[in-house]
Amino acid sequence: MKHGLVLGKFMPPHLGHLYLLDFARTFADTLTIVVGSLEDEPIPGQLRYQWMKELYPCQDVVHLTDPNPQHPDEHPEFWAVWKSSLEKVCGRPIDLLFASEDYGLKLAEVLGSRFIPTNGMRESLPISGTQIREEPLRYWELIPRVVRPYFVETVVFVGPESTGKTFLSRKLADSLEASWVPEYARTYLAGREDNFALQDMEVIARGQWASMEAAKQMGKPLVVSDTDALTTLLWCQELFGEVPASVNELVSRESPDLTLILKPDVPWVEDELRLRPETREAFFERCLRLLEELGRDYRIIEGDWESRERDGRIAFQQALRP
Repeated sequence: MKHGLVLGKFMPPHLGHLYLLDFARTFADTLTIVVGSLEDEPIPGQLRYQWMKELYPCQDVVHLTDPNPQHPDEHPEFWAVWKSSLEKVCGRPIDLLFASEDYGLKLAEVLGSRFIPTNGMRESLPISGTQIREEPLRYWELIPRVVRPYFVETVVFVGPESTGKTFLSRKLADSLEASWVPEYARTYLAGREDNFALQDMEVIARGQWASMEAAKQMGKPLVVSDTDALTTLLWCQELFGEVPASVNELVSRESPDLTLILKPDVPWVEDELRLRPETREAFFERCLRLLEELGRDYRIIEGDWESRERDGRIAFQQALRP
């Protein structure tokens, strides 16, 4: 039984890595995948470790967090340090060392293993983790599905009632072939005749959050959402004079790439779920202050419907596709 080892940062994993790993697990009888990480790296090591466990559930995936030197000139005992770490984290002899880079030959020698070079896909998949981190959209097809949600961009529409959040968010999503997230409150409250309570607002906020997270799993690089927990927070204040801790917590976790706040300068349209036309201006100002407090990147969308649709697209292009 030959035991193999693949070492990598997988920052992030991409199809080139998957080719190497599929080659290695087919070649060896057993395989250990070592995810090496340092604290200050751009993608958290624990997340990369979770990705690799999802991608290779039948392999032994381990997380190496030792603060090892990254280049031989950083430490006089560079190879000995790495030998000690890898033998400790693997816990058994390493017969085969798989790598597509030059360090593999020396590392295999240090470990007393046979080096199995694996660079057959480098010409057809000339990609690096750095390139993907810098331009994920350009290399979207080379990113495994489990990794894609990390790179998904989100655009959120917020603002008072009857300002076009649903209409405009749907139009923008359709024009960009993005995943669209409807307002969960409408789903939750549809058909209800009883008065809703503060506890319902917690469910609505959680439902909107869950809807957005589920949309990120759909495989598209952009999610456009009709509202988020920030709007729910404002309605908690408006209707009940208090905000549940769970809603505040969701707002603090949200980090949309762009927020479009709609100004209430279009006519009010009656709707069975709409409540207070007289408070739209005040609601808008409160929403604006909260966006400032949270430090969100936002744009104000105003004017007639044609202007709103046009300016929403322009805001997206300027903020996320400069």
